[in-house]
This record gives sequence, C-alpha cells and structure tokens, in this order.
Amino acid sequence: MAQMNWKQLLSPHRLGTENPGKITPERSPFQRDFDRIVFSGSFRRLQDKTQVFPLSGSTDVHTRLTHSMETSSIARSLGTAAGVFICNAADTDGAHPSDIGAAVAAAALAHDIGNPPLGHAGEEAIRYWFENSPAGRNICDEMDDAERADFYNYDGNAQGFRILTRLEMPDRTGGMQLTCATLGAFAKYPGSAESGLKKCGFFLSEKNYFSEVANSCGMLTNGKNCFKRHPLSFLLEAADDIAYLTVDFEDALRQGLIEYPELESYFLAIIDSESSASYVRSLRSSARKAEFLRAHVIGVLVRSAADEFIRHHDELLSGTWTTPLTEAIPQKDILNRIRSRSTSGIYNHPSVAEVVGAGFELVMGMLDIFVPCISEIDREKCGGKKASSRSRRIAAMLPEMLHHRPESAYCRLLGILDYISGMSDRNAVSLYQKLKGISL
Repeated sequence: MAQMNWKQLLSPHRLGTENPGKITPERSPFQRDFDRIVFSGSFRRLQDKTQVFPLSGSTDVHTRLTHSMETSSIARSLGTAAGVFICNAADTDGAHPSDIGAAVAAAALAHDIGNPPLGHAGEEAIRYWFENSPAGRNICDEMDDAERADFYNYDGNAQGFRILTRLEMPDRTGGMQLTCATLGAFAKYPGSAESGLKKCGFFLSEKNYFSEVANSCGMLTNGKNCFKRHPLSFLLEAADDIAYLTVDFEDALRQGLIEYPELESYFLAIIDSESSASYVRSLRSSARKAEFLRAHVIGVLVRSAADEFIRHHDELLSGTWTTPLTEAIPQKDILNRIRSRSTSGIYNHPSVAEVVGAGFELVMGMLDIFVPCISEIDREKCGGKKASSRSRRIAAMLPEMLHHRPESAYCRLLGILDYISGMSDRNAVSLYQKLKGISL
C-alpha cells in the first residue's frame, strides 16, 4: 500500500516560487510562516469575529483571534510531541521536533482566517442565499456545475486557503507564499466542492495552487480534485477540538450559562487526579478554579492526542486513518458529553441564537444588495455607465471589481464574497445598517 513520507510532507517549498526551500537551524521556514500570518490584515481582523458569543463587548470571552492563538499554542505542543517520534522514526531531511511543532502552530494560527462575519451562521447564510434566492439562482445559472458547487457548498476553510494563497499579498504568485507543509497541515478538508467531502478545502479558482501543495508534500490522491489528508492536519484538528471544547465551556461559565459544579465534574473526570481535586477545593474563586482545571485538562488531552497520533502513525501515512484524534482518545466519552452539553446549552442558547439569527439575515441582506448591482453593471457597456445610479454607487464600495471587472460571473461572485467575508462583525453590522438607511 502506498504511503506518504515525512521528507516530502515537511516540504519547505514556498507556494508560487521556484526555490525548493530548505529547513535551516537558525530560523525555521515554518516560524516564518507563523510570522507572516501574525502580521497579516486578515488575521488581525479576527479580533472582532465571533467565536461563540457574537458582539458580546466583553473582554472576558474569546473572539476568533484569541481562539486561534490558543489553538496554535496547543498545536505547537502536539506537533512537537509527535515530532519527537517522527524524527526518530523517519528521514525528515534535517527537520527537528520543534520544526514540526512550528508547522502545525502556523497552520492552526490560520485555521479560522477565512471565517465570514458571525462565524458559521455567515457560512450557512451564503450557502442558503445562493440556493434559495432568485438572484442567487439566476447568476449561478450562468456557471458550469464545478463553479456552481463552490457557492452551494461555500465554506470558510476554502475561503481561508484563498486568503493565504491569493488575497493577502495579491501581487505575488502564491499570495503569502507559505510553505507547502504548513498549507498541507492547514487543509482539514483537502478536496474541492465536487469531491464529496464533508466540507470543501479549496475553491476551483485555487485548484492549481492546492495541487502544487499536494504534489510538493506527496499527498496521496483520493479521487478527482481530492487528496488524502496531510497527517499533521489531524494534529491541527485535535488542537481546535481541545481548545473549543474546554475554553468555550469556561466562557459559558463566565457568561452565566452553566454553573461551576457542572464544569468541575466534567473537567475532574478528564484529569482523574485526587491531588488536583484536593488543590482545587482549596481555591476560593470559581473563576480561578475553572482556570486551573482548564489548564490541566488541556495538558491531559494534548498527551492523549499525541499518543493516539503515534499509535496510528502508519495508518496516517497511508491515508487509511480518518477518525479525529479526539474521538479516539481514552477521554472521548467525556468530551462527547461536553460537546453535547455545549450544543444544547451554549451554542443554541437564546442569547447566542438571537444574534446569530440576525447575522444570518444580515449576510443574506448584503448579498441581496451587492450581487444584483454588480450584475447590472456587468450587463452594461462602458464600465457600467448606463447602469442605475444606485448600482453604480453600491459598486463604488468594490473599487477593484468596478475598475478591473472580472470576465465571468464566477469571478464576480468570488470578489463579492471576498469583500463580505473580510469584514469584522461590527463592520458588517455597520455597513448593513448604512445600506438599509437604518444608520447614517
């Protein structure tokens, strides 16, 4: 059975360049990836994008920015722990465990960079609009099946890959020109919208870029425009699971959605340590108790997930292992109980649902405005000079599209979604209110 190999999987080749890349001891190319992401505008805007509690205004709860940073920290620990085993077991072409930790940390730092305003509600709103609104169906009728699938299956993961490889530093081939190892680890869903995966990891417009990543890393094919996952993507996925299952629960305590004894019962069951239970009883503040328990829970889960990665190492290289690591570790049943409780009592709590519901309408409302206006301008000659005054004024918000009109409906729609998905939550609310004349 064919297997991937670590020499290729840790490819330092930078997307869109001729240089094959090299792992050097003084500064890892994966650390450079991390730095490029940190200093990007798209990453900075995550400070005002929803994690769980939209537009909360509280510094006590997490945004996508703080969630991404914490996920990255966990990912570094996971990658380094797995890297010790990898470097002892395989030819890594000079890579050290810390290099592997840095690659997973960089990928994790960017894992939510493509999320539209108001999180998953924004994604769902975009998909719903294209399938159900007359304007969405009409413009999709101008496309072929592969192009149409990108909008009917729109996903923040694919938007994130587009940001990293095209929209940030757009004047360079390959955009940010991150290493193929980092981009491979970033791709939890390494297939197009037509591939049949649960979610799509890249749009048709970035198909060639993803093929370059997959070929450089030696990722195995898994059908048309689809590949077996890069093994390090399982560590990124585990880091994300660990972060949101623990920290979202702690945030819910701060927001008063759960009581401390419930958090303690779940977290102590994971830690399974009498000394920890004794120490936490000595603390007076529920908040301090929760912080202590959360830190220890993360440590236990990191060790378990790294052990599971090592246990299934050969299956990961052959692409036959497909189960998330957190669904295979000894603590999986407790995590599933936390996940179920979070779904029922936190993510669907009325205080969250009412804002998310409003966000759903907000994103669809912007598409109702932008798509017909841009389509009208495109139908007219002379750069849309014969289009209505309203359409021309709305289009002025999208200067790149107005002055460098894309040739196809597919590219026009991607440009509109680039604009909307790049907004922070508050910017999206403010713009929508202005477009509707609610606030000037």
